[in-house]
This record gives sequence, C-alpha cells and structure tokens, in this order.
Amino acid sequence: MKPRTRIKICGITQPDDAAYAVAAGVDAIGLVFYPKSPRAVSVAQAQAIVSKVPGFVTVTGLFVDASAAYIWQHLEAIPLGLLQFHGNESVHFCEKFKRPYIKAIRVRPGMDIRAAIGQYKTACGILLDSYQPGVPGGTGICFDWQAIPDDLDQPLIIAGGLNPDNVQQAIQSLQPFAVDVSGGVEKSKGVKDHQKILAFVREVASV
Repeated sequence: MKPRTRIKICGITQPDDAAYAVAAGVDAIGLVFYPKSPRAVSVAQAQAIVSKVPGFVTVTGLFVDASAAYIWQHLEAIPLGLLQFHGNESVHFCEKFKRPYIKAIRVRPGMDIRAAIGQYKTACGILLDSYQPGVPGGTGICFDWQAIPDDLDQPLIIAGGLNPDNVQQAIQSLQPFAVDVSGGVEKSKGVKDHQKILAFVREVASV
C-alpha cells in the first residue's frame, strides 16, 4: 500500500483559517513565532487558533534561532505538539525541549544534503525548503527537486513554493512523507484562501 502524503498548512494567523484547514483534512497546522515574519502570531492569537484545532491534528510551533527562554515561554502557554526549527539551531538545542521536532534545511546549489541532514538523526522529520539569503522560510520559491538523493533515511517534508498547481509534481519527484504550504494557499500574507486550501488537499490526495 502506498503511504498517504501528509499535509501541513503553515503560517496560520486566524482561527477561521485553522478551522477550515482542519475541515479540509490537513494533518497539521503551523504557527510562526518569529517576530520578523509577516505571518508571526502572538501567544494570545495562537491560543485562539489552537482552540479550533481538535485532537489528531498536530499544532506545530515554528521558531528561528530563538532563545531557550522564548521557546519555553510558548510551550508553557500553548499546547504545541511539534517544534519546527528554521534557523541554525544545533541538534543539542533542538533536543533540549523534550518535544518531537523537525529541522528545516534550506537547500542551496552544491550543498551536501546528506551531511546537512545527518546532523539531526533525532528529528522526526527533515523539512527541505528553498534558500534565499536573509529569509529563513516562506520564500515562495521552489528548490531543485532533482538535487535531493532518493535514498535518504529520514522522513522528508517538502516546502518552498508549493501550490495546488505543482504539488503533485513535487510528490511524484520526491515521494515525501509530507508537504508543507504557506504562501501557495494565501490571499495575502497570513490570510489563507479557503478554496486554495481545498484545491491543495485534493491535489495531494489524488496522487
């Protein structure tokens, strides 16, 4: 049996967008706790969003080179089931919060993908995203899918420029565990387009 490709909608800023994503059948939502991001949410916003997310849908907290104190503050206030580290965090730092975590790797031309991924053996998934100088994520740009080895031994999550029109091609190229979309299902930064969410979910399901 071919495993189902999981779906995460990242950069949720409004409770109704979270509720719609859940109804559409996504597996996880992402909350951005990086103040420089246009999709960043406060603790109060996050609590309102999480109230719309039932069990068996994973709430993911995204951090970028945050202090341990900042992360603990959010863990104490918000029921995050998964941490996503999108900066230069070491494996030791990622592990210290005793939560399942995924580590984002920004794919650059010529980089040693195996070496970059191999540092994070304890991650429950590796998120591959596009590289753009000074931008830790949400670039809206696809990386070169052909540059990724097809025998990596950790669950892969594909991000970077995905949308309803290209997600099937990404899945067929990389056979990932999951796909992660933000800008590709938006009306404007942080405001999701419900029809695009539904189209994205349907495209993934039909591969």
